[in-house]
Order: sequence, then C-alpha cells, then structure tokens
Amino acid sequence: MGAINLAEWQKLPIGLTELCINTTLRCGQSFRWRKDDAGAWSMALHNRILSLHQDPEHLYYRSIPPPAPQAPLTPPSSHPPSISDEIEDDTLDLIKHYFNLSANSSDLYARWSAADANFAKKAPKFTGIRILNQDAWEALVGFICSSNNNIIRISQMVHKLCVNYGPLLGQLEGEAYHDFPPPQALAGKDVESKLRALGFGYRAKYIHQTAQMVSAKPDGWLESLRNPESPVLGTKPSSAGEWSISGREGYRAAHAELLALQGVGPKVADCVCLMGLAWGEAVPVDTHVWQIAQRDYKFGKGKHSSLTKDTYDAIGNKFRALWGQEAGWAQSVLFTANLKAFTEQLVGKKEEVVEGVEVKVEEDSGEVVRDVVRTAKVAKKVIKRPLEEEGEKQVVEISERVKTRKRRKAS
Repeated sequence: MGAINLAEWQKLPIGLTELCINTTLRCGQSFRWRKDDAGAWSMALHNRILSLHQDPEHLYYRSIPPPAPQAPLTPPSSHPPSISDEIEDDTLDLIKHYFNLSANSSDLYARWSAADANFAKKAPKFTGIRILNQDAWEALVGFICSSNNNIIRISQMVHKLCVNYGPLLGQLEGEAYHDFPPPQALAGKDVESKLRALGFGYRAKYIHQTAQMVSAKPDGWLESLRNPESPVLGTKPSSAGEWSISGREGYRAAHAELLALQGVGPKVADCVCLMGLAWGEAVPVDTHVWQIAQRDYKFGKGKHSSLTKDTYDAIGNKFRALWGQEAGWAQSVLFTANLKAFTEQLVGKKEEVVEGVEVKVEEDSGEVVRDVVRTAKVAKKVIKRPLEEEGEKQVVEISERVKTRKRRKAS
C-alpha cells in the first residue's frame, strides 16, 4: 500500500497525550485491529470497516459500510425512497464512544500521579492510553482465549473465529474483514471440534460452552451487566451507585455473574468488566500486574507471598484506594509499561570497522606472498529502555581473509 491520501478522510482534533492509537490498540485490550504498511489501523466494527490514522494533532478516520443486498428485480416502486430514508453516518459518535473520549486523560494522569509516586515516575512515557468501550461478548471470548497465551496468538485465534463464524462485511486493500460472531454462531454442536482443529486447544471447550450458556439467557443479558454510567452507544447514562474500595455493587455483581461461565476466572472476569462492561474500578491481576505489585507495591511477602484469592483482592483494593473509580485504567498504563514490546526498543546501531593487513613471505622455488587481512567489527546496539537509563551493548566480531599469490624469482 502506498501513502495515505488523508484528504479523503475525516478528522477529529485530538493530541497524542489524550489518545495514542499505536499504544492503545497494541496493549492487549482488543485483538482484531490490523495495521498496514502505511500506518493505518482497520477493523470490522459495528457493521462497517473502520480505518484510523493519526498524526500529532488529529485522528483521521473513514468508514466503509457493507455492500447493499441485491434485491430481486421488481417493477419500479411508485414511492421511491427519499433522502431522509438514508442511514445517518454515526462513525464519529462511535469513535468517541469506543475510545471513551468523554474523559479527560491528562486530568486523570495528573490525579493518579499526585496520589502515587510510582505512577508519576512511569506514566509520562506512556501517555495517550485509554480503556476501550468494547462489545461485551467480543471481550468475553477474547479474554477466554487469553488464558496462558500472548497477544500475537490471541489475535490469531480471534481472527480465526471471525473468518470461520463471523459475517463478512467487505474487503479493504484486498483483505476480507469479518465482524465478530454472535454467541449463537459459536454454540453449534460441531464448534468445539472445529476450534480444536484450528488450534484452540482446551479453550475450544470453554468458548463453546460459554456460547451455549449466553445463548440460553435472555437477549441483552450480557450488556445488562454494563456500567450504566457508560451504556451502549446511543443509550442515555444513569448513576452506577455508591463507590467503595471494593468497587461499586454493580461491578461486584457483574464479576460474580461472569465467574459462572466456562473458562472465566477472576482475571478474565475483571478484563471483561473493565474492557467490555466499562467498570473502571476492575483491576485484572495477571502475571504482569503481579510482578508490578511485588516490585513496586510491597506485595509478595508475608500473607501475600503468593497470588491467592485474598492476595488478588488485596491488590485490587490497594489500587482502587490509590487511583479511585478508574483504577483499571491507571493499572493498564503500568501494565503497558511492563510489556517487553514497549519497554525495549532498538533505536540505533553503530558499527566501526578496523582492518589490518599482515604480509608473510615464504621462500621456495618461487616467492609466495600471503596477505592476511584481519577485520574487526565493533557493533554497538543502542537500547532504549523507557523505564531505565539508555545503555549500549557492544559486540566484537573478528574475521580473517587470506590471499595467496606466487611471484617469480628475479633473475
């Protein structure tokens, strides 16, 4: 793909400190965004293909609707559709909702930094991270896939789910885009065996059984667990109730309901609560967060020497006490800072080549001259570690070339 003609895109004024899509879309929240060679991110979302691009001052976007269904040939209607019958483009509203843009990220970062010196030290290098307002069902299945997994493999699994069970919305740059499959599509009797064949392993059973359980519940059951202060797009918000260090009652109820599903433990339930149901106080504690809690917040000793249920709850309560109702958002900033993909980047390579020539002369019937060229390459890799000082790693490579030639003796 060549350069992007941004003149064809719509744009939203927003700085990188408020939203950085290159970080937000890579830090393990959503697993379906694809980035092309020109730097544009695309995904099938809410019955359209949505593409995004960003510069320091603007978020550029475009939306491609699915092709209109081909109706059978009929006599012309005596009441042709009017312009008012056309569907209004709600892409901008979708973007503001999806990226949770109603909250001021800079103000929240300042508040969390004032309350926590560790956050204040590390957060400035990771501004623009936001918690996404995702579809609850997609978040649930995506985080069931996350069990003992990494972001690349989770993304591959979610892509397979969409290709095999999701509706096709169209193509972009020669690639097909499928929306996420509904629960009913993953509840069929042959789904588990097919998912195992596709490489899902034990997760195939969890996805299939959870799809059956959700399909058997009343329509809208999963979304009914959502934080009413951040409802589905187009719905008016309402109060979420009284705040406490253990989280609001609605959050605790949603967490308990999710634990009844297959393949859902406390961490997955908290991921879904935070990134699929908009409960900002949910704090998922995985291996990365457990490392952070031990290294920076004095967990890992005494009664919290291992990650038991009591320790899990204590970590959540500690972070909620520090950061308040959006503790899960603050935690995601430190989570991202702890990911290797963000904490170590190769930013340069210096090479110095030193050559030396040694000439050896051997006498025989003729004169044999051997030119021995020794080359020493000193390579310095400059590693940028956002959480540490910059440093250099030096590698010395020595090679040798030998040239042999024979010259006649002088008469």
